[in-house]
Amino acid sequence: MISRKSFIKKTGTALAAACVLPLSGFFPAEIRTGLALYTLRDAMFKDPDGTLANVARIGYNWVEAAGYADGRFCNLKPFDFRNLVEKHGLKLVSSHSMVNQANIDMVVADTAEAGITYLVMPSLPSLWRKSLEGYKEAARFFNIAGEKCRNAGLRFAFHNHTSEFKKFRGQIPYDLLLSATDPSLVTFEPDICWMTAANQRAADYFNKYPGRFELFHLKDMTVRKKDATLGEGIIDFKPILALSEKAGMKYFFVEQDNCITHNPLESIKISRDYLLNCFKD
Repeated sequence: MISRKSFIKKTGTALAAACVLPLSGFFPAEIRTGLALYTLRDAMFKDPDGTLANVARIGYNWVEAAGYADGRFCNLKPFDFRNLVEKHGLKLVSSHSMVNQANIDMVVADTAEAGITYLVMPSLPSLWRKSLEGYKEAARFFNIAGEKCRNAGLRFAFHNHTSEFKKFRGQIPYDLLLSATDPSLVTFEPDICWMTAANQRAADYFNKYPGRFELFHLKDMTVRKKDATLGEGIIDFKPILALSEKAGMKYFFVEQDNCITHNPLESIKISRDYLLNCFKD
């Protein structure tokens, strides 16, 4: 368990600020936390108002949207979705939205209308995952999408799974995506669970590509490589959090794809409590 005192001593005030600064700075009495709404995806479609009320009640401060399709977020128009999130005192930071060459302009426009800062591509089409040439095509698209996002006042990001670490001709595709994209146009959202499941150390990437990881997905993992509630798995988050400043992290999101040992609301509360304990004196 990381105490706030030792955390700041090891990583500096800038790191502590990085975890909370996007809203209003570092307040020892109020550690700020973010949630990936994909964790509550079913509830968000059934009752977005009540679900967001629960997210705010538990104590989260910012959220990442999921469920964008056909110009709507969880079946709500972009501006209406933004208003609903803000109604509950939450900040809508990012969105996982599938984009391609055909829909990129529409998705960018809708994301901007929703007041979102980061447009995150959550995964790659299967065709791009079959070869290094496919990953090179993905990198080219990332740069194009990144420029379109920048022109609209957004930031483009990519979220990994395990497939990006499967070697082709001795090369790890995730490294190709990092090296072949323009840092001024493209940032990355490392999913700590899936990095670990692929036998990779997030800390190694933060050291090798400093400043490239502005968003984090914090998700624990069981010994059988299934995602778990924070603090109930095998991942040691201490060295990962200690490199947040070097990584370039500005926002983090608790996420869980499948909640098995708890219902989703219980899981996100336990995960947030775990993070708060990381900063306890």
